Amino acid sequence: MPREIREKNIGWKIVSYIVMLVFTVLTIAPLIWLFYSSFKPHFQIVHHIFALPKSLYIENYTQAWKLADLGTLMMNSIIYSTTATILTTFFALAAGYGFAKFGYKVSNLFYYFFILGLLITVHSVLVPLFVMETRLKFANTRLGVILPYIAFGLPFLVYLATSFIRGIPDSMEEAAIIDGAHYLRIFKDIILPMSTPVAATMLIFAFISNWNELIFVLTLTSKESLRSLPVGVLAFAGGRTRNYGLQFAVLVIATLPMIIFYIFFHRQIIKGFAAGAIKG
Repeated sequence: MPREIREKNIGWKIVSYIVMLVFTVLTIAPLIWLFYSSFKPHFQIVHHIFALPKSLYIENYTQAWKLADLGTLMMNSIIYSTTATILTTFFALAAGYGFAKFGYKVSNLFYYFFILGLLITVHSVLVPLFVMETRLKFANTRLGVILPYIAFGLPFLVYLATSFIRGIPDSMEEAAIIDGAHYLRIFKDIILPMSTPVAATMLIFAFISNWNELIFVLTLTSKESLRSLPVGVLAFAGGRTRNYGLQFAVLVIATLPMIIFYIFFHRQIIKGFAAGAIKG
């Protein structure tokens, strides 16, 4: 390789590292400030906003947990996210198998209907959805929250599942059919095991999206006992207290699960998306 090209590549690498370093600092620095500020009482935050805490003021966390009722909020988020994630992933894999392998003339039509769902925004259907759920007595119920989670999560997950399953060799399915296996058994014994990489990505992606969702729970529920963690944090920061220490403690408790989740599963997300792209 000529010397000029090597020097040019090195220069671009240096610029890339500097840009990534700047973005990393801009991302991590606010989280660090939020974390150590949550251990400061309110008057210390007001007087010295960037100073480190003189001592660990744990009372922020104990008071915030009780005042915001974080136990109930977190349990609701777990119920909504876990239930919707499992059901959406299963339905998406089943639909992806049908779209990718059945070969009916209407398969592509229904597949494109699912993909069109990616263009529908939550805000465009929020009012009719609220009216419909109110008339069907689904408003202020957990089912009324989980069903929209599934509906809006399906389009992208169906796209991932279909793209991946299309790459599974047809010979495996044909051999199973010759041996007398029906479609449900093929789906259970062949498609699901071979779709593990993309299924893991779908589970992680859906769980993160459902955990962070705000607008459905805010609109479709009015009972405090049904509110999720993001909605509870919004209500707590918006009117229940002006104590910055308590607000920061609530934000740390709400943010920490997703940070830990991503630290453990970010490699699987990357592998799943890469596998889906290669198979597709």
